[in-house]
Amino acid sequence: MNNAQRTGWQKRVLLFLISQCITLFGSTLVQMALVWHAAMQTSSGAWVAAFTVCSYLPQFLISFVGGVWADRYHRKRLIIGADMLIAFATFLMVLAIPHISSEPALLGGLLIMSVVRSLGAGIQTPAVNAVIPQLVPEEHLMRYNGIHASMQAIVNFAAPAAAGAVFAISTLQATLMIDIATAILGTGLLSCLALPKQPISARRAGAFSDIKIGVRYAFSDRLIGKLLIVYGLFTFFCVPAGYLAGLFVRRVFGDTYWYLTAAEMVGFAGMMIGGVVMSTWGGFKSREKTLSAGLLAFGSFAIGMGLSRNFILYLGLMAFYGAALTMVQTAITTMLQEKTGASMQGRVFGLLGTMYSGFLPVGMAVFGPLADILPLQWIMIGSGAALILIAGIT
Repeated sequence: MNNAQRTGWQKRVLLFLISQCITLFGSTLVQMALVWHAAMQTSSGAWVAAFTVCSYLPQFLISFVGGVWADRYHRKRLIIGADMLIAFATFLMVLAIPHISSEPALLGGLLIMSVVRSLGAGIQTPAVNAVIPQLVPEEHLMRYNGIHASMQAIVNFAAPAAAGAVFAISTLQATLMIDIATAILGTGLLSCLALPKQPISARRAGAFSDIKIGVRYAFSDRLIGKLLIVYGLFTFFCVPAGYLAGLFVRRVFGDTYWYLTAAEMVGFAGMMIGGVVMSTWGGFKSREKTLSAGLLAFGSFAIGMGLSRNFILYLGLMAFYGAALTMVQTAITTMLQEKTGASMQGRVFGLLGTMYSGFLPVGMAVFGPLADILPLQWIMIGSGAALILIAGIT
């Protein structure tokens, strides 16, 4: 980043992050509404599972290709194009709903829309992560990744409440229109932002060759390869204490709506706090020490949650758990941004997205059925111990 680019960079990065949070809010709100619609209309676990798969699997399949494109093409145009693709698919569904008479046909159309939305997210996410180091000087990356994480947590905190309110007083069509409006607003803000010039990788090779080059680059570098593997394992072992938290609360503390809501809100509040802490503190001077401390804390809180039999204590541990989660994610993202060459950022973050969207469903497939065989408390304690072990070898 040259001297001219350093002037006013804080305003540019904040404008960029705000634009992305606006579009994320609409996307998260609508995705939750789709799952709720399937649950309320069918009471079928198969339909809910289908929407969940359609939200993650396409993103898993396209993320690395999206990373290749982020290195080949202008990232701002790629982000805007992905947002417009999602908004266009949503708009077509809004137009089609009045003409669909049967519920199965409507659900099928919504599934197709979810696939397109997931593909768009898989294209957009690597480009977003690759843009941040274009805008932020290296010495401030940890702080601004913390700000980004905090803003994302605020969106994830607010979107469920907004989705419930909108869905309760309005129609599915009106809910979908919110996503279109936020996409237009977010891309409008981004279009006003001039990004620093990015190095564009050569286009002589085909996309498949670029993928091979990216994989070879990532795993030939000891640190980058280790970070990607740690992130995949971290995502996998997050499932018992994080994504199965609702099941744990129902089994241990009772099937009370307030309990479930409180656990969800406290978890996101912890992530917000973690983002604020990372944005002001910036982590230890040693990035590896920051990552190890986050993993150690995360695993310890998971064990504590598994042992807890008092709901207030559980909520306190959940808040710290969320903060530690943000600490780990911020450290890994920053280390990858600092270590990866500018022309390879898209492919490396495409791999990072692949790790998340791949290991999360695998974790659900493993730990979900296992929780029907073994006490979930044991599984949470075991996963926490595994994360502490990973902290010891990073």
